[in-house]
Amino acid sequence: MQCVKVLGGVLGAAALLGLGIILGHFAIPKGTDLPAPSASASQDLDLEILEAVMGQLDANRIRENLRELSKEPHLATSPRDEVLVQLLLRRWQDPESGLDSAGTSEYEVLLSFPSQKQPNRVDVVGPAGGILFSSQRSEENLTGEQGDPNVVPPYAAYAPPGTPQAVNAAKYGVAGVLVYTDPADINDGRSLPNETFPYSWGLPPSGVERGSYFEYFGDPLTPYLPANPSSFRLDSDNASGFPPIPTQPIGFKDAEVLLCNLQGASAPAAWQGALGCDYKLGPGFRSDGIFPAGSQVNVSVYNRLELRNSSNVLGIIRGAVEPDRYVLYGNHRDSWVHGAVDPSSGTAVLLELSRVLGTLLKKGTWRPRRSIVFASWGAEEFGLIGSTEFTEESFSKLQERAVAYINVDISVFANATLRAQGTPPVQSVIFSAAKQIRAPGPSSLSIYDNWIRYSNRSSPVYGLVPSLGTLGAGSDYAPFIHFLGISSMDIAYTYDRSKTSARIYPTYHTAFDTFDYVDKFVDPGFSSHQAVAQTVGSVLLRLSDSLFLPLNVSDYSETLRSLLQAAQQDLGGLLEQHNISLGPLVTAVEKFEEAATVLGQHVSALQKGTPNPLQVRMLNDQLMLLERTFLNSRAFPEERYYSHVLWAPRTGSVATFPGLSNACSKAMNTGPGSAAWAEVQRQLSILVVALEGAAATLRPVADL
Repeated sequence: MQCVKVLGGVLGAAALLGLGIILGHFAIPKGTDLPAPSASASQDLDLEILEAVMGQLDANRIRENLRELSKEPHLATSPRDEVLVQLLLRRWQDPESGLDSAGTSEYEVLLSFPSQKQPNRVDVVGPAGGILFSSQRSEENLTGEQGDPNVVPPYAAYAPPGTPQAVNAAKYGVAGVLVYTDPADINDGRSLPNETFPYSWGLPPSGVERGSYFEYFGDPLTPYLPANPSSFRLDSDNASGFPPIPTQPIGFKDAEVLLCNLQGASAPAAWQGALGCDYKLGPGFRSDGIFPAGSQVNVSVYNRLELRNSSNVLGIIRGAVEPDRYVLYGNHRDSWVHGAVDPSSGTAVLLELSRVLGTLLKKGTWRPRRSIVFASWGAEEFGLIGSTEFTEESFSKLQERAVAYINVDISVFANATLRAQGTPPVQSVIFSAAKQIRAPGPSSLSIYDNWIRYSNRSSPVYGLVPSLGTLGAGSDYAPFIHFLGISSMDIAYTYDRSKTSARIYPTYHTAFDTFDYVDKFVDPGFSSHQAVAQTVGSVLLRLSDSLFLPLNVSDYSETLRSLLQAAQQDLGGLLEQHNISLGPLVTAVEKFEEAATVLGQHVSALQKGTPNPLQVRMLNDQLMLLERTFLNSRAFPEERYYSHVLWAPRTGSVATFPGLSNACSKAMNTGPGSAAWAEVQRQLSILVVALEGAAATLRPVADL
């Protein structure tokens, strides 16, 4: 979620626009920890338990969780971050509402911080060398929290140190970058102090969005390896993925001073914003502006790299029947400042759900069929570090045993409607949960019916349904889906898009993302937080308790057919010119559709009968392992961790299979027989093999 507007690419005569306790160690019962012998192999979802959990999730408790979590800044590896580690352990080890076990795993990772002795700064310097203007080094202290000594000054993590100045963009290229958040993108154009927080939810003019500028995810020095003492580490000078030039974020109040005094041609319409002037491209300042001729912008960045110990916290509820099948539910813990929305709104929900389930567990009234893993990831804001290190360390175990990963990072962006993203098989379980929970507000609509009013699509199978978004790499689900091929989802409450153009909630990653901001403007009463807790709780219980996994693999057929049709319509003619046929891909999609249909019929037949435990287990393994069949570690050699042939980043313009789209885009202007067209053929072959493997996974297990 690093979407910011670039203010200046060039600086010169002017600023230019431009677990020490590993999962398996305590998740698999041993000795006296074995489940009670009365546990039945036919244990299924108990609707009375489900209703009880829904009724016990308390909005006031979520509110108090959030107050505690966000009362102080808790940057990754800071003392307050460690305090929250201990808070989670106390909650999950509580004798009355705790889990079966809880522990931490620690990784030594490379992080980036601003210098405490030399603050980063942006200055306009006059011809004689005097400083004419300096950007604010911290946000205005509007409510008291912004003056906390532990508020990290605005900076761009992993941007290199440097002091670029006096550079002409057209002649020498980019030497430094300034970034800012334009009120057109975040405040619906409003920019005056009396229109923004603390008077509304808008970003104040001094607000600065912090963020990581590391290109990949995971610890930068140990790609594909857990950041343990025994792991090989790259030298930081040889590590890739860092920004090549100094970068510094500023508030839009300071950006206005620079932008509205530039001269030169007007910037493209897409670059214009809401600062009350025509944005120019430079170089140089206007002769009728506030800066004299010959003034220049100097940027001084003093960021430093530092190895720090960062912790994940895991809490486990052991399954009664299938303790070796894991349903994981996680969120990161660290924030840039107080982080009330991001990420504490998600952790507040996670703690309330674990309390309710832990209480049932301790009373002896419930134990799930499968194991539940609650996770609090460390150092997510620097590049999904905690979750990535965990997946690297537990790679084989998770690929063999993980059923699904549920992510709730920001649980409430705003209070209009549910927003869910995920892979196609999780659509049905999210819909089932949403249909049975009442939406917040005066209407009597279910969350599902309310959702469909705000965001919907027409399905050839189901008719009008809510839109399920796809998963990119904006939060901790990324390593689970892209690296491990585990069915994943992300759930939140969000905006009414017809009433705002904001790309995200306005105070994102700033010192104004505080408890009072949430309490007054984002979700007064915390009913949307409660709705997310109920939705996630229902999904979690359905995945962990249902006899048959509620993963509808047939929903992948619709996705594959849509991607295939885009390829046929937009690329078919071009491919034919180069003697490349989509025929094998068409056949592979048809094979998948047939296998998915037959498996669905098999599921229905078993559900009507009395299947033996081995039949159930075999079927569930087919459902669980389908997502893994779409992985190919050699498909995208230039993309770190991305191996899912359906959900990798797409740079090509055609909305089809990413590898095929990207390869065709690169080959478009090359001649027949070129290496680029050979890559198109390779990508097509990778797709066909993946889809055929997926179809084979869904066929009867005795068919080899």
